[in-house]
Amino acid sequence: MGDLRRTGGSGLMRAQIAHRLGGPSVLSFDEIETPMPGPGQVLIDVRAAGVNFPDGLIVAGTYQTRPELPFIPGSEVAGVAAAVGADVTAVRVGTRVLAFTGMGGYAEQVLVAADMVFAIPDAMSYTDAGGFPVAYGTSFHALVDRADLRPGETVLVLGASGGVGLTAVEIAKALGARVIAAASSEQKRRLCLEHGADDVIDYSAGDLQDQLRRLAPGGVDVVYDPVGGEHAQTAVRSLAWGGRYLTIGYASGDIPKVGLNRLLVCGGSLLGVLWGAWARRNPESNAHNMARMFDWHAQGLLRPHIHAVHPLVNAATALEVVMERGALGKVILANTTGDLESEKREEC
Repeated sequence: MGDLRRTGGSGLMRAQIAHRLGGPSVLSFDEIETPMPGPGQVLIDVRAAGVNFPDGLIVAGTYQTRPELPFIPGSEVAGVAAAVGADVTAVRVGTRVLAFTGMGGYAEQVLVAADMVFAIPDAMSYTDAGGFPVAYGTSFHALVDRADLRPGETVLVLGASGGVGLTAVEIAKALGARVIAAASSEQKRRLCLEHGADDVIDYSAGDLQDQLRRLAPGGVDVVYDPVGGEHAQTAVRSLAWGGRYLTIGYASGDIPKVGLNRLLVCGGSLLGVLWGAWARRNPESNAHNMARMFDWHAQGLLRPHIHAVHPLVNAATALEVVMERGALGKVILANTTGDLESEKREEC
């Protein structure tokens, strides 16, 4: 992002800025100039921002891409469209919106490409909307666009109580699949059942492969893996004929080495999922996916679970919780002193 103080704006805002790489504590809550939208851009007054595991990797400098220092992390927000570029017609000033920002979300205002901005349904709060695009977008893209999940198939979700894992449980159920959720504590497994899982697996209780054999003796059709690490090989071995293994991320910190011979003998597929890059390349398809998920939310099929809401000034604390894998569902940064839940139908 470069010099954040030279944005050509007409006012000041506060943001969490990484001036150097490191742990969440390197973030500095600074005052900088407010940016102004150019062609194809929307300026959003941020009310809520989702905190995601990749945010911490970017701050640490260990993600696939490295932005130029200094930069503002934060890949998703919800708020109000404050200004639009001269050529933007699909987004009106004053509209309640959510957006995939990629970067810049840990701030009072953020510039976003207009095709990544969507009007928030009336029934969705800022809190839920602020953590909606990345986790639900990733899981929908993974299970629908990549795995082509069909009704009646069996899905194994690893790390099922986390930010993306829990959305995978809900989306798989909405698609008519049977869901086996793997989680490390009774509280986490209970949450998975509350959000639609048919069966749960305890990581700490015996051999994972033995548990899978009991629950799915014929194998699983799809593995959804945002964790990586030691359980990846076992999950690959659990694939049924024609099974699909979705690699979402590596929250364990360990990128697994998968035996390709296991995919060969089951006629299986290894599928990479990088939703943000896909969404930018396919904005119309992504918009279709978002519309379908908004419908499911209205029907009560998608119920975002918010672990905690932290004020923007405490972004380092919130990010630390996520990086230590202590969150059940989503962690949100609030950018208002008001009640986010009461602002669902705010007239702007």
